[in-house]
Amino acid sequence: MALTLQDIEQIFLERGHRSYHGESVSHLRHALQTAALAERNGAGPHLITACLLHDLGHLIADRPGTPTLRGIDDKHQYFVLPFLRGLFSPAVLDPIRLHVEAKRYLCYVEPQYEASLSEDSKRSLALQGGSFDAGQAVDFASMPGAPDAIRLRRWDDMAKVPGLATPSLDHFLEIAEGVSGRVKLAAVW
Repeated sequence: MALTLQDIEQIFLERGHRSYHGESVSHLRHALQTAALAERNGAGPHLITACLLHDLGHLIADRPGTPTLRGIDDKHQYFVLPFLRGLFSPAVLDPIRLHVEAKRYLCYVEPQYEASLSEDSKRSLALQGGSFDAGQAVDFASMPGAPDAIRLRRWDDMAKVPGLATPSLDHFLEIAEGVSGRVKLAAVW
């Protein structure tokens, strides 16, 4: 079932208060901070929207607790895609789909990157297959959406600051509406 922007807003409002184990922000604050970092760094509306929605799969799955603590990779980056396909183009979906692989890529090309990850990101990295090897890194880098996924990933890692002020969810949903496939029709009288 494809989601509407109203559905997405409702999911964030109902479930976004939940925190990641070991992280100092809620899912909603993390999403807003990631999108705000993208916006501040001059990203376009498609990438800002991807940043807002990159972890929505965790909230849609609505599983209790933190999956990595139970040794589970919930594959949230894939789980969310069928819910967003009717609403957004690959310019939004590809960075979401590839943001986990971007972490694995960065661990290969920047050996110090893994040490900078949060404990939950390190646990999920192990469950997701660890660092890429050379062949995997080359394959990833050639994929459409990979550069944006890498940018998203870097902002994702930085978006865990307690109390950081960001624009509102409404602000980012307006940006998302502008790139969605379901644009409001203006009444012409």
